[in-house]
Amino acid sequence: MDESVALTAGPGTSDRVSKSTWLYDDAFPGPELRAAEGDVVGVSVSNDLPAPTTVHWHGLPVANAMDGVPDVTQAPIASGDSFEYQFRADPPGTYFYHSHVGLQLDRGLAGPLVVEEDDAHVDYDADQVLVVDDYLDSAPQPAGAGGDGGPMGGMGGMDDDYRPSYERLVMNGRPADDPPTIDVDRGDRVRLRFVNASSATIVRVRVAGHPLEISHADGRPVEPVTVDSFTFGPGERYDAIVTADSPGAWAIEADSIEGPEPGARAVLQHADSDATPERSTTDGRALQYDDLRAVGSLSGIDGSPDREFDLTLSAAGPNAWAIGGQVYPDADPLRIREGEHVRIRMRNQSPVPHPMHLHGHFFRVGDAIKDTVVVPGHMGQETIDFHADNPGEWFFHCHNLYHLEAGMARVVSYV
Repeated sequence: MDESVALTAGPGTSDRVSKSTWLYDDAFPGPELRAAEGDVVGVSVSNDLPAPTTVHWHGLPVANAMDGVPDVTQAPIASGDSFEYQFRADPPGTYFYHSHVGLQLDRGLAGPLVVEEDDAHVDYDADQVLVVDDYLDSAPQPAGAGGDGGPMGGMGGMDDDYRPSYERLVMNGRPADDPPTIDVDRGDRVRLRFVNASSATIVRVRVAGHPLEISHADGRPVEPVTVDSFTFGPGERYDAIVTADSPGAWAIEADSIEGPEPGARAVLQHADSDATPERSTTDGRALQYDDLRAVGSLSGIDGSPDREFDLTLSAAGPNAWAIGGQVYPDADPLRIREGEHVRIRMRNQSPVPHPMHLHGHFFRVGDAIKDTVVVPGHMGQETIDFHADNPGEWFFHCHNLYHLEAGMARVVSYV
């Protein structure tokens, strides 16, 4: 085994947001895990929580038994027990790990996972992971359980899209008034690895005074495209190169487009500068999925698909969300066979966006290769194609944690 890591999930208090919560290794976010491309990684997870838990390696196509979905790929790790995860760190890219039990992610149980490539398709001098999260100052509660969130709009009487009242967004666990600082010298090309580890927030990202050269989407390389801002949903990741060609201090800003909570910040700080960070004033050119062109292709998805699913995304009653009219766990599996080219068309019949994530596989959406895609509200549509090359039982779900908890999931099952 090339890398061996011990990770403990337990109660703790963050040193930046002074609330008792649940953490990995008493850190918020959890410790950054890095591995070289192709390494075999072992992670021994000890559960010191007062409840069962699991760990999911979001975006990484691990073997099914290592995927961390409770009662689908493994029995939850009981309080006081441990579990040995093992996976190959391939392909390289920016990922993250998080609990996949109930609402535990919204307590703070998430951390970054980086697989470093042997030969990057872009040049850079340094890299920095920036994990954006929506921070609750109390334990999360599901919709209808007396939480302090509220409706976020609706359609056809389904106006109860619950979202908690978040206190703020944080970046690497720190609030905007205590931002992480990235020290640079003039001319440095810095690879910023943005991870949206939030539970219910689509986030807009900008860097004051600097364009963003998008180089990776969900860990996979894309032909570099220059924009001024991008939005990403829960579970998505973007890598962006920023060239430090303007002396001073500049705000890296992450703001919610879902609610009124204050945004998160980091600072790009030139050496010897003590200037007050300058802020962004415009979104400028915003990244669109159509801008993304994958470097390379997915094998096995040329031509017409062997199997197709047409699925609606919709509310299914108070505090219930459905895929194809079915609410998990009372939902039929989506049955596929190994080797097939599978196509899933999604039509969003609700007024709110749904970040849809497929476990165990990458998929093609447009000309990009991703593992999570935001399907816009109000009849928005997205189509994904993937190669059935990783047998098992795989979760396919909305990565808004409160939609997932309310049933917005299906299992893709190899038969």
